[in-house]
Amino acid sequence: MNRPRNPSQKPLAEIPVTALKGVGAKLAETLAKLHISSLQDLLFHLPARYQDRTRVIPLAGLRPGMDAVIEGEVRAADVVFGRRRSLAVRLQDATGSVTLRFFHFTAAQKSRLAPGTRVRCYGEARRGSAGVELYHPETEILGEDVSPTADTLTPIYPLTEGLGQGRLRALIGQGLDWLADGHVTELLPAELLPKKLQMPLAGALMYLHQPPAAADLAQLGEGQHPAQQRLALEELLAHHLSLLELRRTAARVAAPALAPNAALEQDFNARLPFTPTNAQQRVGEEIAEDLAGSRPMMRLLQGDVGAGKTLVAARAALQAIGAGFQCAVMAPTEILAEQHRINFCGWLEPLGITVAWLTGSMKAAERRAQLEAIHSGEAQLVVGTHALFQEGVEFHRLALVIIDEQHRFGVRQRLQLREKGASNGEVRTQPHQLIMTATPIPRTLAMSAFADLDCSVIDELPPGRQPINTVAISNERRYDVMARVQGAVREGRQAYWVCTLIEESETLQAQAAESTAEELADTLDGVRVALVHGRMKPDAKDLVMKAFKAGEVDLLVATTVIEVGVDVPNASLMIIENPERLGLAQLHQLRGRVGRGSIASHCVLMYSTPLSANGRARLQALRSHADGFAIAEEDLRLRGPGEILGTRQTGEIQHRIADLQRDAHLLPQVQKIAAAPQLDPDSRAGLIRRWLHNKPRFAEA
Repeated sequence: MNRPRNPSQKPLAEIPVTALKGVGAKLAETLAKLHISSLQDLLFHLPARYQDRTRVIPLAGLRPGMDAVIEGEVRAADVVFGRRRSLAVRLQDATGSVTLRFFHFTAAQKSRLAPGTRVRCYGEARRGSAGVELYHPETEILGEDVSPTADTLTPIYPLTEGLGQGRLRALIGQGLDWLADGHVTELLPAELLPKKLQMPLAGALMYLHQPPAAADLAQLGEGQHPAQQRLALEELLAHHLSLLELRRTAARVAAPALAPNAALEQDFNARLPFTPTNAQQRVGEEIAEDLAGSRPMMRLLQGDVGAGKTLVAARAALQAIGAGFQCAVMAPTEILAEQHRINFCGWLEPLGITVAWLTGSMKAAERRAQLEAIHSGEAQLVVGTHALFQEGVEFHRLALVIIDEQHRFGVRQRLQLREKGASNGEVRTQPHQLIMTATPIPRTLAMSAFADLDCSVIDELPPGRQPINTVAISNERRYDVMARVQGAVREGRQAYWVCTLIEESETLQAQAAESTAEELADTLDGVRVALVHGRMKPDAKDLVMKAFKAGEVDLLVATTVIEVGVDVPNASLMIIENPERLGLAQLHQLRGRVGRGSIASHCVLMYSTPLSANGRARLQALRSHADGFAIAEEDLRLRGPGEILGTRQTGEIQHRIADLQRDAHLLPQVQKIAAAPQLDPDSRAGLIRRWLHNKPRFAEA
């Protein structure tokens, strides 16, 4: 064995990675980037996939798309000049031949692959100009003593800069020596596990790091092997337990009890020009009951585009204000925040309620005035962007925080706003939280990612909303689409033209939108075209949006900044360029900018060719479904939970082995185990530490 003796028999969680041979301070720092600091972390860093390097495939048996080990003799090695300069190596065995192609190579590499050399390669077979080819395969020169092929499947691990597969495999190999001596702690009583998953934890880990040659590669690839499911269940359980613990912690904190103000509510309802839907009434009552309690409300309010979430939020704000407290409404963009400000002012100012406004782009004098109004309590409702939780913003008596499109904010940002709760000489309390989203969270995801929240759903649209006819058209018919816009404008309607780019750069997106706006203005006779994008100053954006709402602009060319918060009933046509580059939820949000009036509305998805199978599936799903929840389920299936929750870039809710869509069938079992008395408090805490001790948690706020 490669390790020193461990007479203390410490658990793996207490043994640092520096106990392994060859791990010094620098490598330990690199491993820390992968959240690996102990031997337990190392062994729970699980393979993303596997390669079968246990057998050599005859060259005649290679098919495009196969990952395979091959052997043969080099017959020729030539530098060829096609569209790109490359080194083409012809490899032959008794059954046939293939080409190895290297676009990046050195003179030493070319001489190493001289004719007559016997070579073993591993790579993916592709269809190339010379038949079956392998691009940049891993190569090994074979001498007289041919080394054996691998005797287990080869794991492929997630990596970070400065760490290669070979080095990580060697370290995990050392860790498996420790595992063999039984240092991993069993935290789940076997009787709580489903029968087919009742295997020792050490055995499951050993199998997944070194699957035998006879292992079912397809089953492992799909995450369906019992060893994978055993660990996935434990990981989902750890997440679930952590959220339940958050809920218990929140329940121990005091919040202001906000008694309803009947006179104020009656006045508010009397001024509404419409009757709220039954769903709005039901959800409003759920929220009102929460706010009247002395424990912080933590409620997720879901509702499809146009379902009327803002009205429900306004009634909740009214309850806080009527009880003598303040309410803060936070939105991720200035356009959405401005839309909320307009709505809340229209509803609440006639009742004598003062609405303040706070964004990052305000001039210093205006900001000072707003901060003073917030601090003194003169402002009862404060609407703004992330500027609300910045240092220097002091509330008088904050009792309710309403967060729209919450997945756009980071955990720390939401926590900072929560910590601005009411004090005013009394014991500091935690404000109630109402979290709104128009991106419906699939039930599968809500059960796991939001176990600490109560969920309310507005599952009814206001009467009079028109269905949106959605069509997909190739970009080759661009001029037909322009003609359609011209026709809509002639009929007195307005339209959106949304530009998307695959690049994250706002500058490039702005440039694309600018050139599109110029092209449309030149081509469409008599159509008033305006432009809005993320690089514009807020004042300039506001002017354009106001002109569009006032009917002074016929066609608004925009980037995806108009995804949420824009309400122009006369706009009945939405063109989305390159929709294949966006997720379904975002496309559904964009489509929801039309169909807000009483006239028939249309959404044109103008895609680039050729369209991938995944892109085709997404566009078909959007054409087939109008319901946001059905679209969210499909989006989850196609893209995964990290994308839906907007956490992919931050690494939050990135499970090590569990997959919320694939493993949804385990969630009822997870809830059952979490409620089982056999799972003692130490085991619960141990599971949370094992899986989450060094990873951020999405729902912490």
